[in-house]
Amino acid sequence: MPNSQKESLFVLIKSLSKSEKRQFKLYVGRFEGNVDSKFLALFTFLEKSQTYDEEAILKKKIVTKRQLSNLKANLYKQILKSLRLNPAQHNIRISIREQLDYATILYNKGLYRQSLKLLDKAKILALEHEEKNVAYEIVELEKIIETQYITRSMSSRADELSAEAKKLSIQNALASKLSNLSLELYGLLLKVGYVKNEKDYEEVTAYFHDRLPEVTMSELGFREKLWLYKAHLWFSFLTQDFLSSYKFSLKWVELFNKTPKMKEIHPVFYLKGNHYLLESLFYIKHEVKFKEVLLQLEQDIENEVVPQNDNTRVLSFLYLYMNKINYHFLTGTFADGLYLIDEVNERIKQFENRIDEHHVMIFYYKIASLYFGAGDHKNCIEYLQKIIRNKSLKVREDLLCFSRILNLVAHYELGLDYHLETQLKSTYKYLLKMDDLHEVQKEFIKFLRGLGNIYPHQVKKAFEALHAKLKPFEDDPYERRAFLYLDILSWLESKIENKPVAEIIHAKAKLLLR
Repeated sequence: MPNSQKESLFVLIKSLSKSEKRQFKLYVGRFEGNVDSKFLALFTFLEKSQTYDEEAILKKKIVTKRQLSNLKANLYKQILKSLRLNPAQHNIRISIREQLDYATILYNKGLYRQSLKLLDKAKILALEHEEKNVAYEIVELEKIIETQYITRSMSSRADELSAEAKKLSIQNALASKLSNLSLELYGLLLKVGYVKNEKDYEEVTAYFHDRLPEVTMSELGFREKLWLYKAHLWFSFLTQDFLSSYKFSLKWVELFNKTPKMKEIHPVFYLKGNHYLLESLFYIKHEVKFKEVLLQLEQDIENEVVPQNDNTRVLSFLYLYMNKINYHFLTGTFADGLYLIDEVNERIKQFENRIDEHHVMIFYYKIASLYFGAGDHKNCIEYLQKIIRNKSLKVREDLLCFSRILNLVAHYELGLDYHLETQLKSTYKYLLKMDDLHEVQKEFIKFLRGLGNIYPHQVKKAFEALHAKLKPFEDDPYERRAFLYLDILSWLESKIENKPVAEIIHAKAKLLLR
């Protein structure tokens, strides 16, 4: 059966550019015996295939079923070797490690002086570019060579290497503690979500401070500062302290601006830092700064300040377009953002083997919200159904929850009475199954339960009553996040005032935006 999404070899081959495919064939053709090799035949077949189909491979008689697994592993390895030789794939980290590999070869041949000379150059390069883990490996190899007593180095050399190793070891240990804390906090966010009450806040705060190592900022290098800011950022998101998340995401981005060469070495971290900065600005509704950062990010991508490879191209698309859509949410200009939908769908198709389904579903929710704000409820429902009907996907519970609620509201707006009753029952049952519902969701459940018994002339009063109950939660630190997924208050106000929801949100935006 075709299974292109799960077959790593097929996905790798489909990710190759024309020049990379050409280089692979040249790489294989270096030896005459490889021209007719089975792994090249398999490569050619998979390159032309639209899906991965094992039965089709076997029918082609390229290889027997018993040999196929080993052949795929061999082909995968050969492609990686070819890519490693491609200049386009080279970065400073690969270059330094290459020098270390060469130095090791020279050492094994007993050419100690040549090895040490190469190691010294590689170490300078590593320290200049904050590659302290590989710098530590280089120093350790230097120590091994010096212990051979062949080089007759000056007597202070041993002390110098020992001091270098100790300093790098301390710095690497600190970076490891900070990166571990950052990863643990991110894992906590995925596992339990954002803090929902004072008890959660106290537990997360204690967890963070118990694991945060003491640091002296003046002694930290680029790498240690980066992990420190990341740890603080995740803590800020967990506790929904969006001013703090703005502060540390800004420090993150400024760290790169102060050391521009790091944008080329760590483009993924630079992109992520900008994304989290934009997310924080979105939460605190700072439109002027949001627009400024978004335009700068777009320019950096277009001018290749952020080096473009397969990985950064995907991330550039994700972060740029998610925030372009968020800008229209921020300003209440939903109709003006509809042009983005075709562009997003085109790129989702372009990067289908590289974007996980979860991010695709987030895009679908944002698209549905754009349509809802623009008053196109039919298309809104179409995109929400893509999320609701996806049974194979484990998306965030809150995304599924608000997809169902927005779906229900869109059905109500369209006046689909028969469908509305079905949607009411389905949404109500789903919300009841959810763990740790927010108060906003609980109040909405109560409203749903009684909606079917409300007479037409009582609807406005019912909307007013629900609005009065939900309004206090808008400034509640543990409840306000619900309104970021679905601005239910603005929708209720649109029904009460008999105005389009976009008009309500746009008017609010003018008052709130900075």
